[in-house]
Amino acid sequence: MMSQLQEMTPLVIDRTLYKPKIIPTFLKWAGGKSKLLDTFQKFFPEKIEEYYEPFVGGGAVFFYVKQVFKPKKTVISDVNKDLINVYLQVKNNTSELIKILKQYREKHSRDYYYHIREEFNSEKKPTLRRAANFIYLNKTCFNGLYRENSKGNFNVPIGSYKNPSIFDARILKKASELLQGTIIKCQDFGDIREEISENSFVYLDPPYHPLNGTSKFTSYTKEGFGKREQVGLSQFFEELNKKGSKAMLSNSDTDLIKKLYFNFSINKVFTSRAINCKADGRGRISELVVTNY
Repeated sequence: MMSQLQEMTPLVIDRTLYKPKIIPTFLKWAGGKSKLLDTFQKFFPEKIEEYYEPFVGGGAVFFYVKQVFKPKKTVISDVNKDLINVYLQVKNNTSELIKILKQYREKHSRDYYYHIREEFNSEKKPTLRRAANFIYLNKTCFNGLYRENSKGNFNVPIGSYKNPSIFDARILKKASELLQGTIIKCQDFGDIREEISENSFVYLDPPYHPLNGTSKFTSYTKEGFGKREQVGLSQFFEELNKKGSKAMLSNSDTDLIKKLYFNFSINKVFTSRAINCKADGRGRISELVVTNY
C-alpha cells in the first residue's frame, strides 16, 4: 500500500463515538494527546479487543480507549521506570498518594521544590513517596517537562506558577479506577512483540523526531531517543504489520518520518504545543498519524 499524505481524512467508517466525561490525565506531558482525541476518533480501528501502548506518557489515549472501546486486555508500558512507578501507585495506593500530595501542596515553595528534586535524585527506589515526588515535580517544574541528564537525574528547574494545581483527587481516583485490570510494565517498546497477535491494536507515541536542530528533545531518559531509535521503531512497526496487528503511530511532520513509513497511510493533523523555549515556536503545528490499516 503506497503512502498517501492526507489532512484529516478518515481511515475508518464514519461513526459517532461515546465521548468520556473525564480523561483523567494526572500529569503534564510533552506531546500529550488530550487535544487530539477528537481527531483520533477518525483513525482508530472500528473495534479494539487488545490494546497496547508502549510509550504511555501522560496516558490520554489509553484513558480514552479504555472508556470508549472497553478492550478485554490493556497493556501500558514505558522505559521510564519512575513513570511506571507512578502508574502503579495511582492504581494501587491512591488514597495514600493523595495524603502525601496534600502535604506537598501546603509546603510548596521554591526552596521546597529544590529540596524534593534533590531527594528525588538521591533516592531511586520505586516507592509511594517517590511517585508523589514525581507528580509534585511534574506539576511545579518548568512547562511540565520530564528531562534527565547524562547521570539519569531529573534536572528541570522550577516553573513560574503562583498557585500550581499539584493534584486533583477526583482525577487520581478516576485514573485508578480505569487502571484496574490493566497490565503495567517497565520495558522497551520491542518487548511486547511476543504477546501481540492479529487481535491486538498497538498505539505508538514515541519521543518525536526533532523538527530542526534547535527543537531537539531526546533526554526523556538518559539514553535518549535519536535517529537510530526512530529507525528501529519503524522496523518494529513493520513487524506489527506482518503479524496482522493493527498499529497506529504519532510523530513529527518531518522528512525522516515520511520516509520511514512511506509504505503505510500517513495523515497530517494539527494541534497546539506549548513546550518550546521560544514563543514563536509555540502554537499550532502539524503532526503525522501513521496507520497500517
